[in-house]
Amino acid sequence: MVRRLDVTGPDGVRLAAWEFSDMPKCGPEAGPADGAQETGPLTRSKGVLLLHGLMGRASHWADTARWLSGRYRAVGLDQRGHGRSAKPAGGGPGDDGEHQDPYAREKFVADAESAIEQLGLAPVALIGHSMGALTAWQLAAKRPDLVHALIICDMKASALGEQSQREWEEWFKSWPVPFATLADVRRWFGEDDPSLERPTPSRGDFFAEVMTERDDGWWPVFSRRQMLGVREAWVHDAHWDELARVVCPTLVVRGIEGELGRAEAQEMVRVLPRGIYAEVPDAGHLMHLDQPADWRRVVEPFLQAVLPADG
Repeated sequence: MVRRLDVTGPDGVRLAAWEFSDMPKCGPEAGPADGAQETGPLTRSKGVLLLHGLMGRASHWADTARWLSGRYRAVGLDQRGHGRSAKPAGGGPGDDGEHQDPYAREKFVADAESAIEQLGLAPVALIGHSMGALTAWQLAAKRPDLVHALIICDMKASALGEQSQREWEEWFKSWPVPFATLADVRRWFGEDDPSLERPTPSRGDFFAEVMTERDDGWWPVFSRRQMLGVREAWVHDAHWDELARVVCPTLVVRGIEGELGRAEAQEMVRVLPRGIYAEVPDAGHLMHLDQPADWRRVVEPFLQAVLPADG
């Protein structure tokens, strides 16, 4: 089961949060599950907030949230511009900078802060994947009173560089949109995408969940131009200083075949005052989808140690 909880960002942007319990797989057009109830929160005294990565949505955490909900109050947030949350106009390459970018990095951090406070989750354990991990550690640095523990999933602290952004821009242009069917979505992102080194079914499933059907076929629910703009924050800027200000216990997890290298992950652990290192074998960037059982074996003991459930 999943319930929708409406949240408002500090600048008035409407955000969709989803409280999970044992639930079926969700479809691309629903929220995290068809027939989701829009009602008040379930009762769990220890909160976990799950933050998805760029282009993702809260439903990508469904399997993780299902086993978390046995011990904690597990909530996933559709971040602005993603999922069922509002998608403010503006943002992205080419903006003149005369108005405040609704997709500036601090907006994502403030949204997560608002969600924790409005839903009564504090002190919370934050689990963030990729972009969501950066949001999580920036919030933990800003508001240590709200964050009891942190899990960083496959996100670098170093800047990626301009070449990376150019490659992404070309990759977005290569998408053969619209897709005729969801099967075509899964096949292209999971098998046919030239950027893939080998078939990755979980990647196809990831993108199938972030497509919406229009009259002419299936399109992403997000703006690719805005996603490029969001990504600028870690293309040009490093985030080591904020990482060093995170005082809560922090688990840095990388997939062996993911984007975060072992040397940088271990340096992140060294910089963190209370950092712990872990790897998920045979997993790429989407480790929680690639190897869900191994992901759980890494994450669950850490959470049980630093955030024991009541009772």
